[in-house]
Amino acid sequence: MKIVTAIIFATSMFLFLAVPMPAGAAPRAGNDARNSSGQWLALIDAGESRASWKTAAEYFKSTVSREEWERSLGAVRRTLGRTVSRKLTSVKFTRSIPGAPDGEYVVLQFQTSFAKRTIAVETVTPKLEKDHKWRVCGYYLHLPLGDSSSPPGPGAAISAR
Repeated sequence: MKIVTAIIFATSMFLFLAVPMPAGAAPRAGNDARNSSGQWLALIDAGESRASWKTAAEYFKSTVSREEWERSLGAVRRTLGRTVSRKLTSVKFTRSIPGAPDGEYVVLQFQTSFAKRTIAVETVTPKLEKDHKWRVCGYYLHLPLGDSSSPPGPGAAISAR
């Protein structure tokens, strides 16, 4: 299978600079960002790639076309199968992410299990948009090599730059 590279922030995603938010703002922002990301991931899990693109942040849509997103996401998700479980493992607030404009971001990491791949790490990055709504502007799916449940062939990653 062709390695798919299409959606946001590759491995540099992990080199972000965390900036503290004002007291009281972080918990609310975290909850709002998590809720927005959860709704967005539910669209992906349901196979609604077009709707996930439409509801993504403007930066996301300017980085990858709807057609490329649908094609790339569909190819990877067919290989992985349905989502079995997803557990939030990390929440980090930042105002700066390499390759993206400064703004307010929350970087969420999930330990995810799929029907055909039991170990994966999803990184979802919502951004606070001008209308004060959190929308996903980054998605990175890391499939560790050596997972015995993985399908034959090289691992795949979805990311964008």
